[in-house]
Amino acid sequence: MIDFIFAVGHTQHWHSLNINQNRKHYSYLGTLGSGAVTMLQENLGAGVYYNPYVKIDDMMIKYGVVSIDKMCKDLLNWETLYLAGRMHKPVKILKDDPRVRLAQQVNLASALRTALLLLPKDFTEEILYTTISSLSYKGDFRTYFGENPNKIKNVVSKQMKQFNLLYGGLIQGLPTVNFVANGMLQQDDSPKAKAQMIQKLPRVLKHKIQEEHRMVLASKGIQWPIDDLEACKSIVNSGNYIEYINTSLKEIVFRPTLSQSLKGILTAGLSKSVKYTSSKIGKWISRPQ
Repeated sequence: MIDFIFAVGHTQHWHSLNINQNRKHYSYLGTLGSGAVTMLQENLGAGVYYNPYVKIDDMMIKYGVVSIDKMCKDLLNWETLYLAGRMHKPVKILKDDPRVRLAQQVNLASALRTALLLLPKDFTEEILYTTISSLSYKGDFRTYFGENPNKIKNVVSKQMKQFNLLYGGLIQGLPTVNFVANGMLQQDDSPKAKAQMIQKLPRVLKHKIQEEHRMVLASKGIQWPIDDLEACKSIVNSGNYIEYINTSLKEIVFRPTLSQSLKGILTAGLSKSVKYTSSKIGKWISRPQ
């Protein structure tokens, strides 16, 4: 089943037209009209409305609908990582939008910086892309039940060339990391370099990391640094910044992923939900041990 995301300017208008033209794509919620569909889409989960198991000609697809504004906010700020995380991996863009294109470049740079913060001084290109691909799975309950545990590894190993096309230019543009030889990379792991990367992380992730460290400092009676770079240096020098990043990513991902999955029961309908869940369970049971 091929996965599509439609980023649209006006979601209610789009759903109104689509319900009239493709009523069978929707569950019983379609009878309530585009207003109800849009309200559910915008107020629960990650702002995406999915219609799964839609047959177009001889192709089975599922498609999600999201507003361009919501998509750009997630790409820039990592509010849920639901869409931003998907776009850390190679995707096929069918129709370009300048706002999304610019936000996506920021998203890719953010993913690269976050992965570098989690990695040691020396690492392979494949490990870099695997780390990037794993960011949006931290805190995702589906990784413990219903997803192939080798999914990330398979995604990267089969698309190394595509990942290189996606991130190669960004890597070369960063002064703190370089390709060495034979698929190896090396980065500047000094506290200053790491602090500068934390400074440039997406707004939501950076705020959560700072709150984690702020609580530690407060418990020790230490005042929070006024200067932003000094605050980021304090985070790095604490030695806990990797733990802060992982904890913060889990907090960002968990709730939207769970509520989006619960929303899927309503948007897909009971029969399609059972079919989709059974498919996931089947893959999980038949996974390599």
